[in-house]
Amino acid sequence: MKVPVDLAHTLAVAVEEGTLDAAARRLHLTQSAVSQRLATLERLTGQVLLVRSRPVRATAAGEQVVRYARQVAHLDADLAGRIGVEAGHPTVALAVNADSLATWILPALATVATRHGVLLDLHREDEGHTTALLADGTVTAAVTTVAAPVPGCTVTALGRLRYRAVAAPEFAARWFPDGATAEALRAAPVLDFDRRDTLQSRYLDGRGIEPSAPPRHYVPSSTEFARAIALGLGWAMLPDAQRQGLDLVDLGGEPVAVTLYWQQWRTHSATLADIAAEVAAAARTALEPAT
Repeated sequence: MKVPVDLAHTLAVAVEEGTLDAAARRLHLTQSAVSQRLATLERLTGQVLLVRSRPVRATAAGEQVVRYARQVAHLDADLAGRIGVEAGHPTVALAVNADSLATWILPALATVATRHGVLLDLHREDEGHTTALLADGTVTAAVTTVAAPVPGCTVTALGRLRYRAVAAPEFAARWFPDGATAEALRAAPVLDFDRRDTLQSRYLDGRGIEPSAPPRHYVPSSTEFARAIALGLGWAMLPDAQRQGLDLVDLGGEPVAVTLYWQQWRTHSATLADIAAEVAAAARTALEPAT
């Protein structure tokens, strides 16, 4: 079976835009033409590919077609660049965790984006969940903690990002006058990035403390997260690079090390290969070697 690229692209646009009306405007078609394309694609594949909800969403089979469409679009843009054909500014979608964005990866991405004249579509996601965006074709590459490759992807170890438990001096004096004892850690407010953030829970578990015991604040922005610690809102785990310029004290205990990996589509793309090389070089400087 051969899936027509234009029909697959129509499905991908419909999923990205959320409605057939919006997809029609982006594709410069009528809504009727978009509906006919999608009906033809579903007839050719023998599968329901799109749930007509609000917003519309792809079925499991539809996600595979959307991924195919995005891969073809990426390869088309890469080929145009290699043979010197003007193709506007192609977009490369990447998934990166917030702490990597805040500390080490942006200079590498800026360098390669400028070199190749591409636009970056960065998806900020927890490092344990970025592979889901790879699997459904939303992004072409991701920084992740998952070592097992997503089907159709390659994986490369980048290194380890080490986190230490820290707090503002005033907060530590109030809540930990005798040090970060188990009793004090059960009572002191803790900061989590969001409800997927397990770093503080891993630290508490390592100290023999039930992670659900202390009260929690949630601050879902990496820069503001570090600032909230410095303002005394709570204690949390923080990479050394984010402590620069902040008056913070160590609470002791074992640091938590997170091993990061780079996963990307298994495609012959010069742009994607260069991005991977720049990211790996930056990781060798900023991260501890993976063991």
